[in-house]
Amino acid sequence: MRAIEFSEPKTINRIEIDDPGKPGPGQALVATHRMGVCGTDLSGYLGKMPFFKYPRIPGHELGVEVLDIGDGVENVKVGDKCSVEPYMNCGECYPCRKGNTNCCAKLNVIGVMVDGGLCEKFLIRADKLHVSTKLNFEQLALVETLAIGCHANDRGAPGEGDHALIIGAGPIGLATLEFARLTGASLTVMDMVESRLDFVRNTYGIKNTVLFNGDGSEVDQINKITGGDLFSVVTDATGNNHSMANALNYLASTGSLVYVGITTQEISIPHPPMHKKEATIKGSRNALPTDFPRIISLIEDGTINTDPWVTHRTSFDEVPDVFESFTRPETGVIKAVIDVAG
Repeated sequence: MRAIEFSEPKTINRIEIDDPGKPGPGQALVATHRMGVCGTDLSGYLGKMPFFKYPRIPGHELGVEVLDIGDGVENVKVGDKCSVEPYMNCGECYPCRKGNTNCCAKLNVIGVMVDGGLCEKFLIRADKLHVSTKLNFEQLALVETLAIGCHANDRGAPGEGDHALIIGAGPIGLATLEFARLTGASLTVMDMVESRLDFVRNTYGIKNTVLFNGDGSEVDQINKITGGDLFSVVTDATGNNHSMANALNYLASTGSLVYVGITTQEISIPHPPMHKKEATIKGSRNALPTDFPRIISLIEDGTINTDPWVTHRTSFDEVPDVFESFTRPETGVIKAVIDVAG
């Protein structure tokens, strides 16, 4: 059976793997139709993802079709189109018992800690499948990216009348924006790439954008936007340790700073400014099971339109030749999608 593997950093190979066989109790056998390329996949390819182990079959943003089900499975049936919740939690540890399954002590994320969906078919826990009768496989593949943003926005919890800043207009920043715009907060987006800010302005009608060029000029722009009050919620989606440390400078007193991007580097923040502001600093990891049906419903009713997101499409066979290009900002990638089924 065909699969694609990150054999080691910056090395992609087409490989043959064993057929997964019949599903056991509580499992489903699924065929991968579409895979979204995530920042985690790009970091894994580059060797910068701390949870990534090699060799690894990537793929956790997936639109799949159910081929077979095991005993006891009632939430899906053969032929269903599904989005995959890729977080395999234990259900027994302290976070799981509290309902924080995204932070499971024994968490395995498919495509990161264990092999994922960049293959013809695979076995998965059926309870991790979320069905839609209306969405196509490409839309379903984007649900997980949106779930990351949904959870990040919930962590910051901007409200109507708040000023909120999203730093980084890549897929995770845009996913956060999708949900922040539903809160009634006044939104500002910052990025280092003008074309990404153009996308935000043209697609979402966001008037307040800030181009970060490292000369400190963004501070004047931010003061003008907020009347000097700064932002009650700042979400950093860059995964850049310098940006993450600097984000505190944009936070209003008693505000919340949310880190949804991840870095292997240390983040250094002076304590007095944080203490003076009585700042709340939060991490945002993965998403919750309830986020998936919510997002599917929002796409189905047109509240979220995923069409502008997909800037690049490629076939399964082309992946080893084109994947490296997705890591370069100058290629203009917002979201790349792989047609796995062909």
